[in-house]
Amino acid sequence: MAASVLSAFPDTPLTPADNYRGAVVEDLQLPPAFSLPAHEPISRAIEHGYERDFSHIPVLDKHRKPLGYVDVAALKAKWQAGVADPNDSVMKYMSKFKRNASHPYSLITPDTPLAELAEFLRHNIFALVTDYERKFVLAVATSHDLDNFVARRGM
Repeated sequence: MAASVLSAFPDTPLTPADNYRGAVVEDLQLPPAFSLPAHEPISRAIEHGYERDFSHIPVLDKHRKPLGYVDVAALKAKWQAGVADPNDSVMKYMSKFKRNASHPYSLITPDTPLAELAEFLRHNIFALVTDYERKFVLAVATSHDLDNFVARRGM
């Protein structure tokens, strides 16, 4: 029935939910997340980022809770400019996650609809995919991942 309604109105734009046909984050088939402990030296963060082709790496506390992230390219630029020492900890250069009333935590899990993820990524560089209790970072999702998903599905 939905197809007949859409064919009756060919100029009607699709909503984001239509673009993903009910798919969820798990359908993106993201690789497991790579994270760094807060005390890790920036030299290792840069090395790991380039080895894995990651532009941003989550930083975790000793209990594996997300504290923030490092921008690998910015970190490398600071190192090359002599502003950062390779032995400095990533915590010194990480961007902290804002968690307060004006910036509530958005829970993104493997069951989150892709339309909801797309809306989140309109305002954020990436999304941390966690379990429901936010104890583990399972993956990192980006707009690029959504674009690849749509291209693979021919949507």
